Amino acid sequence: MPRNIIFYFTDQQRWDTCGCYGQPLDITPNLDNLAKEGTLFENAFSPQPVCGPCRAIFQTGKYATDTGCFRNNKMLPKGVKTLANYLEEAGYETAYIGKWHLASEGELEGPQIVDNGITAVPLEYRGGYTGFWRAADLLEFTSHGYDGYVFDENNRKLEFKGYRADRITDMALDFFAQRDKEKPFFMMISQIEPHHQNDHGHYEGPIGSKEKYANFTLPKDLEILGGNAKEEYPDYLGQCASLDENLGRLIAKLKEEGIYDNTAIIFSSDHGSHFKTRNQDSHLRGGDDYKRSCHDSALHVPLVIAGGPFRGGNKVEEMVSTESIPKTILSLAGIHVGENMIGEELETLVEGAPENRENQVFAQISESRVGRCIRTPDYLYSVYAPDCDGGKVPCAEVYADDFLYDLKKDPYELHNLIADPAYDAVKAALREKLLNWIEAAEHYRPHITD
Repeated sequence: MPRNIIFYFTDQQRWDTCGCYGQPLDITPNLDNLAKEGTLFENAFSPQPVCGPCRAIFQTGKYATDTGCFRNNKMLPKGVKTLANYLEEAGYETAYIGKWHLASEGELEGPQIVDNGITAVPLEYRGGYTGFWRAADLLEFTSHGYDGYVFDENNRKLEFKGYRADRITDMALDFFAQRDKEKPFFMMISQIEPHHQNDHGHYEGPIGSKEKYANFTLPKDLEILGGNAKEEYPDYLGQCASLDENLGRLIAKLKEEGIYDNTAIIFSSDHGSHFKTRNQDSHLRGGDDYKRSCHDSALHVPLVIAGGPFRGGNKVEEMVSTESIPKTILSLAGIHVGENMIGEELETLVEGAPENRENQVFAQISESRVGRCIRTPDYLYSVYAPDCDGGKVPCAEVYADDFLYDLKKDPYELHNLIADPAYDAVKAALREKLLNWIEAAEHYRPHITD
């Protein structure tokens, strides 16, 4: 039988919360063990550091500018073939649990054309998932750190009590009692932790997190830049620890069912968090923001894959984009879609990267600005569209220089060198590479000015 596949992904989790990345933390033992069994991608980056757009990429394997889901509050368009469509056609049973964020349409803050945010998501808006469903379009509005509700595949409201990450995992574990054991399955678990709780304006860890993690050490960028991390980080770490505990529960269930060895597990996050340290120049967000930035704090995410070809405790140092996750999931299922999806089949990097592979990643930035960036091992270069509202338009004909960092000298991205003449040649080379990325991804070649 083809292997089972689980994609367990979190919301707004920094890569440096995970011990497997060499961090002085002991809050992710289950993920750390999974990395020892599988493959750790040391340099994985989000292609779009906003919840909805990144989820659209995860479901379609297409850039957010191709699907139209370039910002939050955009729904998956009809007619785009999704991950679930491919897998169900191939005989897989599918299951989706958690936050969806792709079934409502309207302004970022204004009139709604279609609003399924806190009501049941109709079948036609579930991206091809026709089976087990325990989800809410905007889980952050139907729940808090403790208590809330989701809906099942029959549109029934399911209220829950207790810590949200635990209850989402409970629902995922319920699937195993009713799955069709004659079929392989694909399960996507979309945890909302460690996202901040929107209406409360705080991160909400399990009770006791503030005391348990009171003696935390901030990552260097947050220590230097400030933001609200000093107040919020203990609860943030509590959330991350809870996510790992629940990953452990899932692994234990797979072993209990006798299917662990035939199940591939992918762990990642949609984007990170810069704790209000970036985007102070954004006319839209005014600095009150956690992502929507080209910086590593927003783009660098954890990525561990275990099972199938991802075995043996390998580490991939090459830069990868999580845009490749959908294509990799399908590859694990024996489905090869070629140019029908962006990215690459990540198993091709386990034994070493092809000689002609460019070691760089590309990202589109929205809402805070209309931005594009390229990240290499040595540099980060980003541009933005002057006089364009990142909440209203997806792209622009003209971009201007925004950020340039020399990462070997400045790993925490503190000194913007965009106007430094000593880096003119570096900037020119990166600009050309970025234009090539934009042309390949968005099918036109804009102009970039100084």
